[in-house]
Amino acid sequence: MPRFAANLSLMYTELPFLQRFDAAAADGFRAVEFLFPYEFAAAEVAAALRASGLRQVLFNAPPGDLAAGDRGTCGVPGREAEFRAGVEQAIGYAAALECPRLHLMAGVAGDDAQRARHRATHVANLRWAARRLAAEGISALIEPINTRDVPGYLLNTQADAHAIVAEVGESNLKVQMDLYHCQIVEGDVATKIRRYPGGVGHMQVAGVPERHEPDTGELNYPYLFALIDELGYEGWIGCEYRPRGATRDGLGWIERWR
Repeated sequence: MPRFAANLSLMYTELPFLQRFDAAAADGFRAVEFLFPYEFAAAEVAAALRASGLRQVLFNAPPGDLAAGDRGTCGVPGREAEFRAGVEQAIGYAAALECPRLHLMAGVAGDDAQRARHRATHVANLRWAARRLAAEGISALIEPINTRDVPGYLLNTQADAHAIVAEVGESNLKVQMDLYHCQIVEGDVATKIRRYPGGVGHMQVAGVPERHEPDTGELNYPYLFALIDELGYEGWIGCEYRPRGATRDGLGWIERWR
């Protein structure tokens, strides 16, 4: 049976962030993820998490300057010190939240001629980060993201992500497989799920193409959830979608999976 985690950065946005934990718990979720907690003190987020009785299963390391167009610094040459400082900051939050996974965003490569240099930086930074996070009992994740939502993003396909994991060669580095991004970039999602069962450390879902609830759009999620169960995936599935209205009103899709 799939285990779903509410993404509190996209869901329950009708509420202030720290109130979203209780709302997710009231709707039957047992775990949550979110993008970036850094505008709040770690103790403050941890208190909201503990009071709700939920588990934190994932969040992202600092992405750089979002307003300036940054989408991570792991694969950006010249910003290695900033990347390492961000990982250290994230470790502090992970300790407070008892969170076992951290997503390291690759960043925007920009000019295609520079992609090889960005990729080399990505691999080197991931090798350092995976070893640093292993010392804290944390898994590192990388996620292929579609270039429609994030133009120029360095990492786009499942094959490239798994090749990077193999090149880095650290056992706690896994792929975060978001089926929304996978469908937009590659399609043939069921085949991708079958191809990489052992290398996926976390999964996420949303309807395609609007990124609403999984019962909308072109993907047959009941079929995919059954396949994920058949393959023995035991991790969490993050609900990283934008509700069409109030979050609670759109949760009918999840009832059959309770």
